[in-house]
Amino acid sequence: MVPQLETVPTAPGVTFHHLLERVRYEGAYPTRERAETAVRAVLAALGRQLTGDERVQLAACLPVEAALVFTSQVPEIEPLTGWGFVKDLAARAGLTPATARWEAGAVLHVVAALAGPDLLDRVLAALPPGYALLFGRAELTQPLSRRP
Repeated sequence: MVPQLETVPTAPGVTFHHLLERVRYEGAYPTRERAETAVRAVLAALGRQLTGDERVQLAACLPVEAALVFTSQVPEIEPLTGWGFVKDLAARAGLTPATARWEAGAVLHVVAALAGPDLLDRVLAALPPGYALLFGRAELTQPLSRRP
């Protein structure tokens, strides 16, 4: 008897259309098509950075179309910092760094809401520094020790 693989359900009740509308609102995009361009670029960029269980669990939180964009990317060997992520997104999408930062924030804020706080904590722990602000969270760091 061949064991059957258990499928991981995607975000219940959240359609790709709903995701696009939420990103359209967050990013103040004039059309759903413009929001979709941002979603695809940012999720592809994030897919190049995240590995392991967090990648699988985050994909399961996304609508199928978004999960496919995210998981179709091969993760980089050396993950980028948050600022490196923004610069890479800008270069690949033909955006200015400021626009890339805006798009990353608009998309990742919605992704954070879909993921929930526990998974988002694990995702941020798996990524290099600088991603928390992109997901709409404060970047908490250890204070520098004072030297006498």
